[in-house]
Amino acid sequence: MENIEKGTLSINSENIMPIIKKWLYSDTDIFFRELISNACDAVNKLKKLAELGEAHIDEQNFAIIVQIDKKNKTIKIIDNGIGMTKDEINRYINQIAFSGASDFVEKYKESLDGKEIIGHFGLGFYSAFMVSSKVMIDTKSYKEEPAATWVSDGTTEYEIKDSNKTTRGTEITLFIDEENEDFLMEYKTREILNKYCSFMPVEIFIEVIKENEDNKKEEENEKPINKIPLWVKNPKDCTDEEYKDFYKETFNDFNDPLFWIHLNMDYPFSLKGILYFPKLKHEFEQSEGQVKLFCNQVFVADNVKEVIPEFLLLLKGVLDCPDIPLNVSRSFLQNDTNVSKMSSYVSKKVADRLNSIYKKEKENYVKYWSDISPFIKYGCIREKNFYEKMEPAIIYKTTKDEYVTLDEYLEKNKEKHENTVYYVNNVNQQSRYIKMFKDENMEAVILTTNLDSPFISYLESYKIGVKFNRIDSNLSELKEENTDESQHENIINIFKNVIGEKIKYKVEALKSKSVPAIIILDENNRRMMEMSKMFNREVVMPVEEELVLNSNNELIQLLLKKQDNKEETDIIINHIYDLARFGQNPLSEVDMNNFIDRNNKLLEIVLKQ
Repeated sequence: MENIEKGTLSINSENIMPIIKKWLYSDTDIFFRELISNACDAVNKLKKLAELGEAHIDEQNFAIIVQIDKKNKTIKIIDNGIGMTKDEINRYINQIAFSGASDFVEKYKESLDGKEIIGHFGLGFYSAFMVSSKVMIDTKSYKEEPAATWVSDGTTEYEIKDSNKTTRGTEITLFIDEENEDFLMEYKTREILNKYCSFMPVEIFIEVIKENEDNKKEEENEKPINKIPLWVKNPKDCTDEEYKDFYKETFNDFNDPLFWIHLNMDYPFSLKGILYFPKLKHEFEQSEGQVKLFCNQVFVADNVKEVIPEFLLLLKGVLDCPDIPLNVSRSFLQNDTNVSKMSSYVSKKVADRLNSIYKKEKENYVKYWSDISPFIKYGCIREKNFYEKMEPAIIYKTTKDEYVTLDEYLEKNKEKHENTVYYVNNVNQQSRYIKMFKDENMEAVILTTNLDSPFISYLESYKIGVKFNRIDSNLSELKEENTDESQHENIINIFKNVIGEKIKYKVEALKSKSVPAIIILDENNRRMMEMSKMFNREVVMPVEEELVLNSNNELIQLLLKKQDNKEETDIIINHIYDLARFGQNPLSEVDMNNFIDRNNKLLEIVLKQ
């Protein structure tokens, strides 16, 4: 007589299955990860028992097979691991996380609100019911006990009976419901397994059941979809080519990374991984990083900020943290001191590696700087400890085409402008200002990324007394001190009569005699304007511009003397003003057309003379 046992799942509360089906996970495809990671655990447990001499096994070809049968609408997860006895089925399957199930229902039935609520209560297997109308387990333990079959249709009712299974391991059959038949498509299964299972420690095969013309089933079994993760190897055993190949395969990038950091730590917590610094194609690509978090080689999620410092998410990489305390979905972390320690450790290792490159491979570091500087600056703004470690290795390219630290720049220029850093954020547009600096053997640093404005504000708050001024904000070092001011009012009036009150005026005797006029902007006012634009805030006031007229310039002096032809004088004054404006912003379409027309008139005047 067939030995069949029927019963009710030990929940001791209302029906849990609708809750599981609706709220178990936010992503339905997660059932693959849960069932396959359980299969991996089953294989690893058997291996451990064999090492301890508590299990005797002959074969060493451990594998997990994901079998798709589209005709019968089933998916099977098959392993040759430790297997289960009837008693173990009762313990691990029927008594859902033992007494925890009652607490689970009471705690979450009123406040689920779409949150993921699993692994904390040992419910991973039940993710199968998210896509199945019925689930069957066929299993045989490594122990000398009969095989057993467990079946449930998604209610709290189940049935256990003897099985004809003769080989050790577990076979879970999912009878896919109508809503989820897309999971029977091989391409979709392969895509999901690549996402979650690429680095699991047991070989995983996809097997597609097809029927030939004689109605005989055929099985297509390809190479494993997973591979050995590079991060489990000792860094000294990894070649540069392995690191590059792993990067390209994992992140679908055809380009080589700039360099990488291999993390390998066992105490006081386990943490392994590789962080890559990619070469940026453009500045805005810095927001496209991806750090994959794994737990014992099982993919958990991308960019988990609790473990990975936020600024490191600009990088690409993998981190495997077996010790992380995961909540019920394995995707969100509980508050734990180890988590913050891990985050600090990763940040410290990145800073240590960057400092090492700066000290030992300075030529390479300089070559990398344009790609890694946005990341470093963002990290400094976000994390004070990171800034303190990185500060000696933050470098600046100067208008003399040299790379210096902030302290080196300040020391070199202290005689001319102590504790003041002049900078350029548009080399082409500010070329006239740069030339004036070079004529006086002065230099500015080049800061051209969007992060530079908040970064220099951060530096000013940290390095008390140091001030950053854009090269067009202050001409104090470019003018002569003792000058004749008697002509200044006349020069201003000449320009004001033509241009009007739309700009402030000032006359200076600039050391560079070739420049007739130049526009300067108030540094603080302009920075506030830029920050407002960056954060899409309403701009309260325009940037205050000042037209500096150079009394040492011959053209300005000629204008003082020649007032007999107002038309020609007006053309020249407007032309000087527009040339000064070029150093700040491109002219509007109307202003540019006027500038071109005026330029043609000037050429006519010259030719007629």
